[in-house]
Amino acid sequence: MKAREFAKLEQALGHRFRHKNLLEQALTHTSYAREMEQSSEEGTIVSDNEQLEFLGDAVLELVTSEKLFQTFPQFREGELSKFRAYLVSEQHLIQAAKKLRIGKYLRLGRGEEKSGGREKVTLQVDALEALLAAMYLDCGMEKTRTFIFAKVLGPEIRKLTRKKNAVLPVTDYKSALQEKAHQLGLPHPRYNVVHEHGPQHNKTFTIEVRIPHSGNGRADFTSQAEGTTKKQGEQAAAKLALEYLKEHWKSGTRSLF
Repeated sequence: MKAREFAKLEQALGHRFRHKNLLEQALTHTSYAREMEQSSEEGTIVSDNEQLEFLGDAVLELVTSEKLFQTFPQFREGELSKFRAYLVSEQHLIQAAKKLRIGKYLRLGRGEEKSGGREKVTLQVDALEALLAAMYLDCGMEKTRTFIFAKVLGPEIRKLTRKKNAVLPVTDYKSALQEKAHQLGLPHPRYNVVHEHGPQHNKTFTIEVRIPHSGNGRADFTSQAEGTTKKQGEQAAAKLALEYLKEHWKSGTRSLF
């Protein structure tokens, strides 16, 4: 990135990096790093943001756990875990990533650029987590914690504290579907990849979730959905199945399939 682009992002982050290489690495997708290695001298290694993402995820989870522990002393472990799961989910983090315009600053390979990588939720959220790690390594925990409170957690936590009996959106549809199936006396859902297509760097997976029907010779319930990763496909298929169960299950009659 050019110096002025660095400066704009640093202004949005509220931190001027002493080690610019950390900021650059946090924005470097694997597709870009591998292309640079192929076009450079043999043996050249270009760092991508995967390791920083790993560290940033841990920093975010620690800071989020700490904030929830301090803010909601009345909640039990299970409630705190659900709140944290929502706050560190893609569904929530993409809001902060978009406000920071992270997609604009990503360093992408040509194939990823052509496939609309700058708009992909996963790439933006991964880069946000990598940026948190870069800040932590560059200036320590205190300033990173302040940034996370202000730009990532603060708006949603303030919203929750104003509401009594606040209900968070479901973010783990697989777990929610399993709980619902158990509640209704149905077997555990099973997931299977039924199709995958596209180039290696931009695959699309079609995932089927199947809920076996116990007894009466009725057919199993199935639902299919697509995702750019198997995990995303499973979550999307589980969401469809969960919505069906909630809508069509008739209490007492077990009229589902």
